[in-house]
Amino acid sequence: MQLRIRDNEYWYGGYVVDGSKMPFGANSDVTINLTENQSPNQLMPLFISTKGRFIWRDTGYTISFENGVIDVPNDVVVADGYQNLKGAYLAAKNSHFPFENRMPAQELFESIIYNTWIELTFYQSQVAIEKYAEDIIRNGMPQGVLMIDDGWSNYYGDWTFHTGNFPNPKRMVDHLKALGFKVMLWICPFISADTVKYREAVAKDILIKTPEGEPFITKWWNGYSAVLDMTNPNAHQWLKEQMDALQELGIDGFKFDAGDSIFYRLDNETFHKTTPDGQSNLWAKFGEQYPFNEYRVTFRAGGYPLLQRLCDKNHSWTRNGIASLIPDTLVQGITGHPFTSPDMIGGGEYLNFQQLSGNLDPELFVRHAEIACLMPAMQFSAAPYRILDETHFSYVQKSISVREEHASYMMKLVQHARETGEPIVRYMSYEFPDAPVEKIIDQFMLGEQFLVAPIVEKGKTSRKVYLPKGSWEYNNNVYQSDGEHVEVVTEFGKPAIFKKLVY
Repeated sequence: MQLRIRDNEYWYGGYVVDGSKMPFGANSDVTINLTENQSPNQLMPLFISTKGRFIWRDTGYTISFENGVIDVPNDVVVADGYQNLKGAYLAAKNSHFPFENRMPAQELFESIIYNTWIELTFYQSQVAIEKYAEDIIRNGMPQGVLMIDDGWSNYYGDWTFHTGNFPNPKRMVDHLKALGFKVMLWICPFISADTVKYREAVAKDILIKTPEGEPFITKWWNGYSAVLDMTNPNAHQWLKEQMDALQELGIDGFKFDAGDSIFYRLDNETFHKTTPDGQSNLWAKFGEQYPFNEYRVTFRAGGYPLLQRLCDKNHSWTRNGIASLIPDTLVQGITGHPFTSPDMIGGGEYLNFQQLSGNLDPELFVRHAEIACLMPAMQFSAAPYRILDETHFSYVQKSISVREEHASYMMKLVQHARETGEPIVRYMSYEFPDAPVEKIIDQFMLGEQFLVAPIVEKGKTSRKVYLPKGSWEYNNNVYQSDGEHVEVVTEFGKPAIFKKLVY
């Protein structure tokens, strides 16, 4: 099927990691293979047009934009007549991924999230985690949600605390809660082979198999593991029993990692036949029962009550680093993932922190905090008080203060997203369909009221901001705009925040 791209029509959707390449329009020349999620982040089989159209299919497909024509399979849904980007999004959402008044735990947005990964990597322990939490408070940062990352368990699939590194996990959890933290644990759908839990899973017949009937062993970033078959209800029960025991210790929820489509195969033998994307989707659906959750990669999980983090970004100013945070978050919002986290501040790629060692860029760290402070979730992993000097750390604390100043408005938007599915972080074209703003992806609307324009380039202290027609307030000055760019100087630690005035 071929669709002619209309005059001044622009499209967003598909892979979240393609945010910097969007929008796609009449001058685009690109083919996008969505038949299986090949990315480390969210994928929705959805494209939405600024002219009120959307394209959808329950399964992935290949789409091309070339010479002013969109080429898609004949069996996709093409809907028209919804006026603009907002109208098309709401129509697609209502028809294909309704929200049903659900959201993750509100503490994930009210509080700061801290993740132990960058500081501790695979060397998680009771002593180190308690010190991490105590240092947060000692250095004047607020309590929040503490995610204990990979390395806390005996091995994959045995979801109990490592008996040597955690002599008294109940005492640790009680201590963290006494300090004011909610506590989450990292898990994955993999099981280390040649272990007691592996043999138990084989006996219960809850593992994915090869066509020959043997347990399927997948290669992933930590090695080789067997894989839970999420089409099997007994696999759900087996995993949930372990998680129930953890919650009896006081654990509030879980960071659900892995589940990437690329770790499965089409010829896998499973309880119910499915695809790699289907397994990834079932991993996401499993986590819906836990309000304290986080996911990095999903397929067709728009509308699910999940905190969806951007994939690990490099400690860099490039499109693999800080420059991708706003564009990718905007795609998350327009594809049904409003409950977002723009990665761990400074970048979640832990090898960068090891390789760069004393050459980390404090300016980048501060600018990342500026971007994150007015996004739905704000997450730290690398401890800013450890890697930054006093001055740069004070800028990060300023970003936290900016978030606190806007906390009540942010929570209204989170609740609004729960009820309506509308993005929290919005494309300019979502709020201003008649303005020439379709290609602007380095500033965003926070709901209807605030235009947020962080700095995303090294060495800059000012930036151009496009103000749509109307009255805007910035730093106690009122701008009467006919639709124009203005140059503004910003403070370190605080993005340019324009409030839309309504008379």
